[in-house]
Amino acid sequence: MPPKKRNTVVSQSKEPKPIAESVSQDKKESTELSFKKHRDKETEFVTLCKSLHVTDLVCDHAWTLWKTIQDSVEELEDSQKSLWGSCLFATVTDMDTASFTLTQLLKAVSLNVKQFLALVRKMDVNLDTISTKVNSALSHLEKKYDVMLALYQRFEKTCKSVFASVSENKEKETIRTCWTMFLLAKGRALQMEDDLVISFQLLLCTLEFCIKRCPPDLLQPLYKSAISKVQSPPGRTARRSQSKAKSRLPESEVDLQLLKTLCQENDCNSEEVKNVYQTSFSAFLDSLDLSGSAHLPQGKGLDQQYQEHYLKSRDFDGRLFLDGDETVLVPKVDMSQVERTPKKMSDEDSTLIPPQTPIRAAMTSIQQLRGDLTSSGDQPSTNLATYFKNCTVDPTQDVVKRLETFGETFSQRFGQAVGPHCVALGRQRFNLGVKLYYKIMEAMLKSEEKRLSVQNFSKLLNDSTFHTSLLACALEVVMATYGESSFKTGGYNQGGGDATERNMCFPWILDVVELTAFDFYKVIESFIKADPTLSKDIVKHLETCENLIMERIAWRTGSPLFDLLRQEHEGETAEQVETTANFSQPLQHNHTAADLYLSPVRPGLRVLPPETAASPNTQASSQPPTQPVSQPARPLKSNSLSLFYKKLYRLAYTRLKMLCSYLLSSHPELEPIIWTLFQHTLQHEHELMRDRHLDQLMMCAMYAICKVKTVDLRFKTIVTAYKNMPNTSQDTFKHVLTTDGNYDSIIVFYNLVFMQKLKTNILQYASTRPPTLSPIPQIPRSPYKFPNSPLRVPVSSNVYISPMKSPRMSPGMMTPRSRMLVSIGEPFGLINRFQKINQMVNSGDRSFKRSLDLGSTPKPLKRLRFDMDGQDEGDGRFGMIVDMIFAISKRMDLFFIYSLHLNS
Repeated sequence: MPPKKRNTVVSQSKEPKPIAESVSQDKKESTELSFKKHRDKETEFVTLCKSLHVTDLVCDHAWTLWKTIQDSVEELEDSQKSLWGSCLFATVTDMDTASFTLTQLLKAVSLNVKQFLALVRKMDVNLDTISTKVNSALSHLEKKYDVMLALYQRFEKTCKSVFASVSENKEKETIRTCWTMFLLAKGRALQMEDDLVISFQLLLCTLEFCIKRCPPDLLQPLYKSAISKVQSPPGRTARRSQSKAKSRLPESEVDLQLLKTLCQENDCNSEEVKNVYQTSFSAFLDSLDLSGSAHLPQGKGLDQQYQEHYLKSRDFDGRLFLDGDETVLVPKVDMSQVERTPKKMSDEDSTLIPPQTPIRAAMTSIQQLRGDLTSSGDQPSTNLATYFKNCTVDPTQDVVKRLETFGETFSQRFGQAVGPHCVALGRQRFNLGVKLYYKIMEAMLKSEEKRLSVQNFSKLLNDSTFHTSLLACALEVVMATYGESSFKTGGYNQGGGDATERNMCFPWILDVVELTAFDFYKVIESFIKADPTLSKDIVKHLETCENLIMERIAWRTGSPLFDLLRQEHEGETAEQVETTANFSQPLQHNHTAADLYLSPVRPGLRVLPPETAASPNTQASSQPPTQPVSQPARPLKSNSLSLFYKKLYRLAYTRLKMLCSYLLSSHPELEPIIWTLFQHTLQHEHELMRDRHLDQLMMCAMYAICKVKTVDLRFKTIVTAYKNMPNTSQDTFKHVLTTDGNYDSIIVFYNLVFMQKLKTNILQYASTRPPTLSPIPQIPRSPYKFPNSPLRVPVSSNVYISPMKSPRMSPGMMTPRSRMLVSIGEPFGLINRFQKINQMVNSGDRSFKRSLDLGSTPKPLKRLRFDMDGQDEGDGRFGMIVDMIFAISKRMDLFFIYSLHLNS
């Protein structure tokens, strides 16, 4: 529901009055601060509180917080007033009693958004200085600001190509109306206002609405001609006859020609934007009674309604971007993060690669995903249908029924999370996921058929968990591509709540399809290997999902992981889930998703290698692994559990090694001892992981060993270093399960739980006969690193080749356009193009470059530089490279893409 309208109308050029001023005069007087009540505080602090209309209680709590951190923040260069503002923000966030907006606070303490966010984080000098609730608020504000900044920069750029500077005042008024209308639409249509893609699509809808209602002389020729003549806005009479109760804008009122032009200029899919227009944006227009309007809405009316939304949200005022207000300006040091523009190849090279802005990156990822699925349908392919029919029990009907059920559930849950009118967008995402699901399933089955020489996969294809996991992984890829699932906060939901209550970050999808994280983990590696077209960002995303599962999600109460561990430890020999003899061996396995979902599936016996005893105070990684010898036959154990622990140990040691490098570089002998205690805990005391995080046990193990070895290392120092590690969250050490469902800091957990459980074991490391050290796991290269990066041709520093991912990636579709890209092995035009390239390179004649672009006009070119020992292209070296690569590609039947670094 939109906020109720207030009677106050705010001028566009003035900063709005504090929220407290909108209440009645009597209430205002009763809550107004009195200097007399706060004589124990500095006058300037009370003055700041009074200007922001906070209550006496907030003033007291903020002052108490300030006194707590005062001594610890003396070294900070920030002004005292800025720190007071940070204390007020933290206090009102915890108490949920804000009487001011973020913008009002920023203006009061003279900071911009980025500076303020950094300052509040710097205040967290102790474990409990800043609560997880404040951390969550900071993360939300930062993401929302980053999204808003990216949107405004694209809006500003688009407006320059849309509007003609006929009348500067008229143009500014139109731009202001358009931007304010977009801010209001985003605020009302989206519950997740930090969703970059849908927000950008709403921006294009708003531009379409405003452009076709602008005077023609205000538009650039491209957009003037793009407006459909037959789709002019309806007249006054037609508008009066329209029903006010309609909830869907007729498709005929959307200027498809104009919308397509906007989408083409912004690399956006027009069908998706049209979908957003006809659902979310049309509902917004209806709420303002603008659906049939032939004119732009009044700026004052929009401004007043956005003012209400802004005051309710209590964060920054998006209108200030239009004025270049210093509170929303981008600090110069952050510009490189907003637009990651590659440097020029040389000082003489005037050609720059287009900046990789957040919006450009998102649109490119979406285009790639949709392009990869162009040939995939939302029904099983002929080959996949054959696999289904070859099964003893045909799974087709179950597959179809399962997809229908999940499709409805996913769409509804998507709408609940994103916005009430976004159910159709959820269905659109789900349909893309289904295409990817079928594509990966077929690739997996082909691989299994080749590996096992069988065609009947009845047991696997009738396994509901396998299908659900595969579909969930496909949907997670789609969600990550559209930016609706990300790990900006290390995968942790700040505040200690359930992720499904706040956003759609992983593991949201698991809750939607009611799948356990341990079952989902089984499909990740096979999924990645089955689709070589996945981008590096998506592969990294899935790898992060896998790490999150191993770190904490698989250890939640109710996880099947605990059942498997109980079965393992209840065996006659209480066998280890992963023998220490395997630690120093590379992580090599032949397990596929089929093995993991059906494991153990085959009756039989296996022989286990014995445990290797490493000599005291030595690292077993320096010793060759002991050769396996015959042991009594034992029942086959779960492949999924064994592989899980192999990866868990390697992840655990990698993180420990990084933390040790930060803190114990002067005590390298402690690392293997800490690892031994850490590994012992994971193996023999795995119940300590229940509803906890892997890193919590790691930090406790480090503190315990340093304590018994009399090395001065405090928990505060450990967590300070831990915060600097990648993919971490402050919740890990601030919100730890202690006893009886209570949560506290990691220090309390150590004293009440960890130390009590492992006291005897820990004290052994102080004796003259310490426990045998565990071998150090071999840290292999990630199994998800594929050779997709361009490789440099040795004879030149500017020539690269890389495997071709998809035949759809023709040279014309690739970027940057300032370089010549040729695909060897696919039809790309006339066969004499290679001869022209060689002739151009060898002769130094640049006139051929533009002629290679079929149909384009030749233009004079600058020098082609190789930047290699003063050599230029005239020595014929590159001509030989072209011939060499072409010959190799024909000979080996490989596809290569290579780029010539040409100045335009």
